[in-house]
Amino acid sequence: MKKLWGGRFTKTAEEWVDEFGASIPFDKELVEEDIEGSIAHVTMLGECGILSKEDVEKIQSGLLILLEKAKKQQLEFSIAYEDIHLNIEKMLIDEIGPVGGKLHTGRSRNDQVATDMHLYLRKRVNEIIELIKELQTVLVEKAEKHVETIIPGYTHLQRAQPVSFAHHLMAYFWMFERDRERFTESLKRINKSPLGAGALAGTTFPIDRQLTAELLGFDGMYENSIDAVSDRDFIIEFLSNSSILMMHLSRFCEELILWSSQEFQFVEMDDTFATGSSIMPQKKNPDMAELIRGKTGRVYGNLFALLTVMKGTPLAYNKDMQEDKEGMFDTVKTVTGSLKIFTGMIATMKVNTAVMEKATKQDFSNATELADYLAAKGVPFREAHEIVGKLVLTCIEKGIFLADLPLTDYKEASELFEEDIYEALNPYTAVNRRNSAGGTGFTEVKKAIGKAKKRLDEKDTDNNGDKER
Repeated sequence: MKKLWGGRFTKTAEEWVDEFGASIPFDKELVEEDIEGSIAHVTMLGECGILSKEDVEKIQSGLLILLEKAKKQQLEFSIAYEDIHLNIEKMLIDEIGPVGGKLHTGRSRNDQVATDMHLYLRKRVNEIIELIKELQTVLVEKAEKHVETIIPGYTHLQRAQPVSFAHHLMAYFWMFERDRERFTESLKRINKSPLGAGALAGTTFPIDRQLTAELLGFDGMYENSIDAVSDRDFIIEFLSNSSILMMHLSRFCEELILWSSQEFQFVEMDDTFATGSSIMPQKKNPDMAELIRGKTGRVYGNLFALLTVMKGTPLAYNKDMQEDKEGMFDTVKTVTGSLKIFTGMIATMKVNTAVMEKATKQDFSNATELADYLAAKGVPFREAHEIVGKLVLTCIEKGIFLADLPLTDYKEASELFEEDIYEALNPYTAVNRRNSAGGTGFTEVKKAIGKAKKRLDEKDTDNNGDKER
């Protein structure tokens, strides 16, 4: 089969070589963006007088037919035409005749594919931003119901201090807020047009790059034609942002997996997001949380793969850069799927408040309250720390907890201890008193939820604060 670029060649590759070099099995994902970019390009060619009005209208008509078929998934692609660009061009020529070949005037597949990916990521990043926002909304709703639910807080996976469960949930809200900010800010770099840069050096035709940028909704265009076709920073940044987001999801999944275990029993996952065992009838496995945790490595791999591809490619375009797409597509699919599943898990998760409260009363996570109690009465904190450490050891030796220790034992440790020490040791009191800014005190948690709601009500703007995307 004759190649659209085959004029210089006297031989054609064998089929298996074509298959190895072809990108159409995966870059067909860009079909709508490719056609949209072509419509803008041919419109500009007409406005600049490079193509006749008649040719432009005929090409536009053919492209619109292909776009409609693409939306209905009625297009059939061929490996013989390598990639999405040549497939669409061949289909256009079949649809409207030889005039379809004029579409490629003043552009290259290099600036064409770069444009496609900018358009594709702009759509997908906006979708991801909305999915993060939906997850944040569910977190806030869950937090509002559990402001006064007490849970052990951990460091080193050892019980540290009791905290409000809402406070713990809101820690993830702010992680996801940073993720949302990163994706939103990245739109400034995604929303630049490389179209018209040609293969690498621009074109001799009197094109209007600003016009195509405006027609495609870009905020501006690349200032350097070599940079325009060789840049994949915007994809690397997307993969990096996605990796951080997946890391946050994975951390949360790890806690959900622990919390839903027999050892913790803090939460129970809805049946929709759990599976059973083929041999053990009693099992209820948090498989969806485990899958998201596992898929995090997949996204990391896509980031490192593209970084590795790009580190040794001289300017401008190289065939290596064909490897930029599959990881991008896979990451979009993985991230969007993970966010949807995770939002559902949180929305339907049952919180065992009684189990959480009981856990805070059967440990030494209130020991800091004793040290603070003494420090507030003038004892240097390091000395107070020493006193309380010995009291904890006494309790461990007796097989009791601090709330069970008689006042006489406290008095032996320090005369400053009074009857009110037992109120200070109450986990509810310990949590409620911590009203320093950003703390776990109920007043502060309610403030934080209010701030979060306000943030969610704000419009998502790009770095220039222009408009909601």
